[in-house]
Amino acid sequence: MKNASIEDTDFTKRLERFAEVTVRVGLNLQEGQPLFIFAPIEAAPFVRMVMRKAYEVGASDVEVDWADDACTRLRFECAPESAFDEFPEWRVKQADHVIDRDGAVLEVYATDPDLLAGIDPNRIAKAMKVQRQALVRMQEAMTKMQVSWLIVSVPTQPWANKVFPEIAADDRVERLWEAILDTSRIAGDDTIAAWQDHIQELDERAAYLNSLRLAKLHYRSSETNLSIELPDGHVWVSAGHTKASGVTIVPNIPTEEVFTAPKRDGVNGVVRSTRPLNYGGVLIDDFTLTFEDGRITGCTAKSGLETLQQLIESDDGAHYLGEVSLVPHNSPISQLGILFYNTLFDENASCHLAIGNAISVCIEGGTEMTKDELTANGANYSLTHVDFMMGSADLDIDGFTHDGRVIPIFRQGNWATTVDGN
Repeated sequence: MKNASIEDTDFTKRLERFAEVTVRVGLNLQEGQPLFIFAPIEAAPFVRMVMRKAYEVGASDVEVDWADDACTRLRFECAPESAFDEFPEWRVKQADHVIDRDGAVLEVYATDPDLLAGIDPNRIAKAMKVQRQALVRMQEAMTKMQVSWLIVSVPTQPWANKVFPEIAADDRVERLWEAILDTSRIAGDDTIAAWQDHIQELDERAAYLNSLRLAKLHYRSSETNLSIELPDGHVWVSAGHTKASGVTIVPNIPTEEVFTAPKRDGVNGVVRSTRPLNYGGVLIDDFTLTFEDGRITGCTAKSGLETLQQLIESDDGAHYLGEVSLVPHNSPISQLGILFYNTLFDENASCHLAIGNAISVCIEGGTEMTKDELTANGANYSLTHVDFMMGSADLDIDGFTHDGRVIPIFRQGNWATTVDGN
């Protein structure tokens, strides 16, 4: 993809395939369904391709809401404190409008990893908490797969500068495009079929884990010693999620994970992060969390400690875990050896856990349960859900069954068995 630009034939063909996968696989957009896109202004060429593909499959309408990192930074620098006390009512109505129309939501996530470096963490925490409280209906609709949604990324210059500081500035965006398209499996002429095969492989892994009916996982590495109990009704899920309407969506592209919900009060031990966490434009790096009976009782961090503490204190549920996700160290994204500073990519290069809310599909019948019913079945509830990476090449994971059997799940960072258990 040398000297790639939107005008280059080969590059344009790959972008077209990426847009097609976005619409037909990720969102699985249906005829007559509206699409709402949230994207940085730098993503305009790709967004236009997605819009065209959406109309080709029969979208009733496509609306785009543009964002600009520079404006976001200026607001946090210059706005009065009162600006962060409430969330715009029109944005709440916009979210309700999406849900009520059975709309599809595409987020193009490409924030500068250092966007809010140096900003008062209290401002960031307040803004994020107010937003989560205002959009709680949308969060619930997404975790229960009641709306079609997808997150993808495209390069921006500030992000590319962070990822590839060692190469010439003019080549950085091109190099990041290569990495994004490669990890998003945009290769060959039939990317749709390739994605269908990939989804099936992940589904088979989830089915194998479900067949074990595990009671507990134990993580061990040079930096981590953590025990995680699993609810009796936990369900391992992977890339594809089927809505009540029968439409299957893939909410993250790329994706390499198989995940479930931990038991809220069943986590004990210490875990250390293995990749930086970009949270709200602030990097939290080299941090540890200590758990007792599920609750985070201590934390350390080489950088971003105050932001990490603000995250944990955002509500009571943020003191607990909501997701357990398994990703082998030899995943295609990990093998690139690139630190993306973007959770969409870094979480698919590493086993990870999530602070906060559990995803309803990870509990049997969870999409039909109330918040109190989910809690009664062992799942955590929070207004936040933040993944952090903790996988490594020396990570071993054992699964414990209810009858006391110990089953190797990971050895030296990778799956210990094939999907048939051998």
